[in-house]
Amino acid sequence: MLKKILLLSVLAINAAQVAAQDAPVFPKGELATADNHTGKVWLKELSEPDANFTYSIAVATFEPGAKLDWHIHPGGQVLLVMEGSGYYQERGKPIQLIKKGEVIKCLPNVEHWHGASPQNSFTYVATTPAQKGKTIWLKRVTAQEYAAGE
Repeated sequence: MLKKILLLSVLAINAAQVAAQDAPVFPKGELATADNHTGKVWLKELSEPDANFTYSIAVATFEPGAKLDWHIHPGGQVLLVMEGSGYYQERGKPIQLIKKGEVIKCLPNVEHWHGASPQNSFTYVATTPAQKGKTIWLKRVTAQEYAAGE
């Protein structure tokens, strides 16, 4: 009986460790309500710009198939892919499949979009310089443009 209790205790500890490893590093945030995406996207501002640090840091989580509209960052943006897989595309270039652990550098003033792949959720941490201006939102990504990544 003691062996059975010990075995169950070890299994419970291992299950708790696995669950902790699978837990997101940052909270999911609030469901985005802005009209600059399709599908469900959650946002959490981690650090806003201030007098010492002139960039914002935010985490974004996308349900499968969710994507941002075409847009431009006047100061550029860096995406650190934390979970899942997604797409990144610059205007006039092929779609890139991006995965957990990859870093994407969105160059200043380059029109692009990013979002989840059709079958997977997608989470990234974004660092965006704020001193050169806010994101400029453009047109929706069409179904044909999105399907080019499949």
